[in-house]
Amino acid sequence: MERYEALRQENARLREEGERQRAELIRSHSELQQLQQQYKSLATANALTAMESKEVALKRVNALIAQVDRAIGALKR
Repeated sequence: MERYEALRQENARLREEGERQRAELIRSHSELQQLQQQYKSLATANALTAMESKEVALKRVNALIAQVDRAIGALKR
């Protein structure tokens, strides 16, 4: 009878541990999904920022080319 009670207690403990681990897995999965969404958001924001930086750089280059063209035009006169 003692053996039966010991096995019953161990079974209950293992069930509780299984439930705890299952809850932890669900929490971890939820956290992973949140982190993946944050990563996607940051990647999108970074891509947009990079595109804006490229546009700004292109405008600066075009402005410099225009200045050089004006300087060359002034030298030819």
